[in-house]
Amino acid sequence: MDKKTVVEWFKFADQDVFAVNHLLTAYPQPYEIICYHCQQAAEKYLKGYLVYNDIKPPKIHELDTLCEMCSKIDDKFDDIIKECLTLTVYGVQARYPYEIEIDEYQMKKAVEAMNKIKNFALLKEVLETVSK
Repeated sequence: MDKKTVVEWFKFADQDVFAVNHLLTAYPQPYEIICYHCQQAAEKYLKGYLVYNDIKPPKIHELDTLCEMCSKIDDKFDDIIKECLTLTVYGVQARYPYEIEIDEYQMKKAVEAMNKIKNFALLKEVLETVSK
Protein backbone atom coordinates (compact mmCIF):
# COMPACT_ATOMS: atom_id res chain seq x y z
CA MET A 1 0.00 0.00 0.00
CA ASP A 2 1.21 3.46 -0.88
CA LYS A 3 0.16 5.25 2.30
CA LYS A 4 0.99 8.70 0.91
CA THR A 5 -1.27 8.22 -2.11
CA VAL A 6 -4.12 6.90 0.05
CA VAL A 7 -3.86 9.98 2.26
CA GLU A 8 -3.84 12.23 -0.82
CA TRP A 9 -7.02 10.62 -2.22
CA PHE A 10 -8.79 11.08 1.12
CA LYS A 11 -7.47 14.63 1.50
CA PHE A 12 -8.87 15.62 -1.91
CA ALA A 13 -12.15 13.91 -1.07
CA ASP A 14 -12.30 15.84 2.19
CA GLN A 15 -11.89 19.07 0.21
CA ASP A 16 -14.97 18.17 -1.86
CA VAL A 17 -16.88 17.47 1.37
CA PHE A 18 -15.75 20.86 2.66
CA ALA A 19 -17.04 22.47 -0.54
CA VAL A 20 -20.40 20.70 -0.15
CA ASN A 21 -20.76 21.86 3.44
CA HIS A 22 -19.81 25.42 2.50
CA LEU A 23 -22.21 25.51 -0.46
CA LEU A 24 -25.04 24.20 1.72
CA THR A 25 -24.89 27.54 3.56
CA ALA A 26 -25.33 29.56 0.35
CA TYR A 27 -28.56 31.15 -0.74
CA PRO A 28 -29.73 30.14 -3.15
CA GLN A 29 -28.07 26.75 -2.89
CA PRO A 30 -26.37 25.69 -6.13
CA TYR A 31 -27.88 22.18 -6.27
CA GLU A 32 -25.96 21.10 -9.37
CA ILE A 33 -22.57 22.11 -7.96
CA ILE A 34 -23.33 20.52 -4.59
CA CYS A 35 -24.27 17.26 -6.30
CA TYR A 36 -21.14 17.43 -8.44
CA HIS A 37 -18.92 17.74 -5.35
CA CYS A 38 -20.83 14.89 -3.68
CA GLN A 39 -20.01 12.66 -6.65
CA GLN A 40 -16.41 13.82 -6.69
CA ALA A 41 -15.93 13.15 -2.97
CA ALA A 42 -17.45 9.68 -3.25
CA GLU A 43 -15.28 8.88 -6.27
CA LYS A 44 -12.12 9.90 -4.43
CA TYR A 45 -13.02 7.97 -1.28
CA LEU A 46 -13.64 4.82 -3.31
CA LYS A 47 -10.40 5.28 -5.24
CA GLY A 48 -8.53 5.87 -1.99
CA TYR A 49 -9.94 2.63 -0.64
CA LEU A 50 -8.76 0.80 -3.74
CA VAL A 51 -5.25 2.24 -3.40
CA TYR A 52 -5.29 1.25 0.26
CA ASN A 53 -5.83 -2.31 -0.99
CA ASP A 54 -3.02 -2.09 -3.56
CA ILE A 55 -5.32 -1.64 -6.55
CA LYS A 56 -4.65 1.13 -9.04
CA PRO A 57 -8.01 2.81 -9.61
CA PRO A 58 -9.15 3.23 -13.20
CA LYS A 59 -9.57 6.72 -14.62
CA ILE A 60 -13.36 6.59 -14.63
CA HIS A 61 -16.21 8.44 -12.95
CA GLU A 62 -18.69 5.53 -12.71
CA LEU A 63 -19.12 4.98 -9.00
CA ASP A 64 -20.99 1.71 -9.50
CA THR A 65 -17.93 0.24 -11.22
CA LEU A 66 -15.63 1.51 -8.47
CA CYS A 67 -18.02 0.14 -5.86
CA GLU A 68 -18.00 -3.26 -7.55
CA MET A 69 -14.21 -3.23 -7.40
CA CYS A 70 -14.37 -2.41 -3.68
CA SER A 71 -16.96 -5.18 -3.20
CA LYS A 72 -14.42 -7.71 -4.42
CA ILE A 73 -12.31 -6.70 -1.43
CA ASP A 74 -15.15 -6.36 1.08
CA ASP A 75 -18.64 -7.50 0.10
CA LYS A 76 -20.16 -4.98 2.53
CA PHE A 77 -19.70 -2.44 -0.26
CA ASP A 78 -22.68 -4.11 -1.95
CA ASP A 79 -24.74 -2.16 0.61
CA ILE A 80 -23.87 1.17 -1.04
CA ILE A 81 -24.38 0.35 -4.72
CA LYS A 82 -27.65 2.31 -4.71
CA GLU A 83 -25.88 5.41 -3.44
CA CYS A 84 -23.17 5.00 -6.05
CA LEU A 85 -25.76 4.76 -8.81
CA THR A 86 -27.48 7.87 -7.44
CA LEU A 87 -24.30 9.96 -7.59
CA THR A 88 -22.72 8.74 -10.82
CA VAL A 89 -24.91 10.96 -13.00
CA TYR A 90 -23.66 14.08 -11.22
CA GLY A 91 -20.04 13.47 -12.19
CA VAL A 92 -20.46 14.94 -15.64
CA GLN A 93 -24.03 15.93 -16.41
CA ALA A 94 -24.41 18.36 -13.51
CA ARG A 95 -21.44 20.37 -14.80
CA TYR A 96 -22.79 20.99 -18.30
CA PRO A 97 -26.02 22.44 -19.71
CA TYR A 98 -27.71 19.12 -20.40
CA GLU A 99 -31.27 18.13 -19.69
CA ILE A 100 -30.79 17.46 -16.00
CA GLU A 101 -32.80 19.32 -13.42
CA ILE A 102 -31.86 18.86 -9.81
CA ASP A 103 -34.15 19.90 -7.00
CA GLU A 104 -33.58 20.28 -3.26
CA TYR A 105 -34.75 16.73 -2.50
CA GLN A 106 -32.27 15.23 -4.98
CA MET A 107 -29.50 17.41 -3.60
CA LYS A 108 -30.22 16.24 -0.05
CA LYS A 109 -30.21 12.62 -1.24
CA ALA A 110 -26.84 13.24 -2.92
CA VAL A 111 -25.38 14.58 0.33
CA GLU A 112 -26.71 11.54 2.23
CA ALA A 113 -25.27 9.19 -0.40
CA MET A 114 -21.88 10.91 -0.26
CA ASN A 115 -21.74 10.57 3.52
CA LYS A 116 -22.70 6.90 3.42
CA ILE A 117 -20.03 6.15 0.80
CA LYS A 118 -17.47 8.12 2.81
CA ASN A 119 -18.23 6.04 5.90
CA PHE A 120 -17.72 2.81 3.96
CA ALA A 121 -14.46 3.86 2.34
CA LEU A 122 -13.05 5.18 5.61
CA LEU A 123 -13.45 1.94 7.47
CA LYS A 124 -11.88 1.92 10.92
CA GLU A 125 -8.89 -0.16 9.83
CA VAL A 126 -8.17 2.18 6.92
CA LEU A 127 -8.20 5.24 9.18
CA GLU A 128 -6.00 3.54 11.74
CA THR A 129 -3.45 2.60 9.10
CA VAL A 130 -3.22 5.94 7.31
CA SER A 131 -3.18 7.98 10.50
CA LYS A 132 -0.01 6.29 11.79
